[in-house]
Amino acid sequence: MSNNVIIFDTTLRDGEQSPGCSMTTAEKLKVAEALVELGVDVIEAGFPIASPGDFEAVRAVAQKFGDRTTICGLARCRKDDIERAAEALHGIEKPRIHVFLATSPIHRQYKLKMAEQEIVKAAVEHVQLAKSFCDNVEFSPEDAARTELDFLCEVVEKAIAAGATTVNIPDTVGYATPTHYFKVISHLKQHVSNIKQAVISTHCHNDLGLAVANSLAAVEAGARQIECTINGLGERAGNAALEELVMALKTRHDYYGVETKINTPKLCSASRLVSSITGMLVQRNKAIVGQNAFAHEAGIHQDGILKERSTYEIMRPEDVGFVGVNLVLGKHSGRHAIRSRVNELGYQLGDAQLQQVYDDFIALADKKKDVYDADIVALIDNRMNVSADRWKLVQFHITAGTGTIPTATVELRDEAGSKSASSTSNENTLSSFRGAAIGDGPVDAVCKAMERIVGITAELKDYQVRAVSGGEDAQGEASVEIVYLGQRYHGKAISTDVIEASALAYLKALNKAISEHPSEKAVAATP
Repeated sequence: MSNNVIIFDTTLRDGEQSPGCSMTTAEKLKVAEALVELGVDVIEAGFPIASPGDFEAVRAVAQKFGDRTTICGLARCRKDDIERAAEALHGIEKPRIHVFLATSPIHRQYKLKMAEQEIVKAAVEHVQLAKSFCDNVEFSPEDAARTELDFLCEVVEKAIAAGATTVNIPDTVGYATPTHYFKVISHLKQHVSNIKQAVISTHCHNDLGLAVANSLAAVEAGARQIECTINGLGERAGNAALEELVMALKTRHDYYGVETKINTPKLCSASRLVSSITGMLVQRNKAIVGQNAFAHEAGIHQDGILKERSTYEIMRPEDVGFVGVNLVLGKHSGRHAIRSRVNELGYQLGDAQLQQVYDDFIALADKKKDVYDADIVALIDNRMNVSADRWKLVQFHITAGTGTIPTATVELRDEAGSKSASSTSNENTLSSFRGAAIGDGPVDAVCKAMERIVGITAELKDYQVRAVSGGEDAQGEASVEIVYLGQRYHGKAISTDVIEASALAYLKALNKAISEHPSEKAVAATP
């Protein structure tokens, strides 16, 4: 049996199915790049048949990274699905088509309304069809954990005979327990005659909080691929968390005896990127990548750590790229010091990006006395996630207080420009627009004023503000989620002024909505 465990990341597919976590193609490419740098073996880039946007995203990821790692497209056991996935992956060096069909009694009766032999026949036919496009084919009997073992063995055996090179055994609804799941994998190994011709894979959901434990139990039983997501994103309670699985296998190598190819110092930066793009904040006590993952408050713990770190730490922070809030720099620190610290924090920035971060640092250092590692990371993330937004915030003014109606005036600049009526040239000139509004509070008033300028009205679904680091002058990070025309859009921004951070985050979300609905026009506006 191989001692290498394949890491199959489905952040871009199953992870994106988390409510409010949809990503644009540009954002998916950023996440895919981080996954490649992290060293994942397979990236499930999406479900190409789901929508034209999903198809284009899978196609873009495949074209950019298909020679560096395996890119996978999901398909139901349907001819159109498989052909669409094959089209999205066409021409790349390392494609995989992942086909699935439910097998559990409850799915057979209520969802598919198919008999057992109909399911076997469909699985075989569609695995063979996928095999005609791609040598690397994965088959998943959906809801395998609730499927009768004899029938599961039959389906898996015939799927392998039809050409499946990976057989994934999903715990689709998070029903399994570690002992149960271990027995399922073990039973397949013992009773499927051709099981050695395929890699056994796990895909565990976290409805009972057991996704990681179940996945590790499957590895003990002989599974050699784990399907997982960054930060455990996914349907309902999410999937098994990649960072937790990888570090469990690494830290307890004495027990599991297996390896992964993951570049673990990249774990925290990948976590921050996915959190930033999706708006799903990582809880402070989250294992491996949470803000408190390596914090020690109790005096007895601190005493032990000072004497020997291994007394209370089973992993080194640097092994996962963990960044705390250590004081590092002040307003008189130079560009060289910033570059050095950025590199120490695990980032490789080009000269232009470094200059932008340095300029942001100088501006921040003028506003707050002490700049922490977490502040530097926030500045880098903010710059790395800059998009070509149409509307930019120029300035705003608010009036608010007890007994006062909160009022805001806002000026935005239209980066798309408008043609000057008196100009004889074809060049666009940038235009500024002003608007005013009242609201329930200063943030609400600013947001409504911006909506009035850009000409759309959205529904605010989620709004959060948190301190990036400690101290009274800490930067505030605002995260918002809006709904416009039935679609969700997320925005995030930082500033030492939480109202400014909130305004910038809301405007970023509005810009995303406008970019997908370009016919919307600015209406309020006096340039």
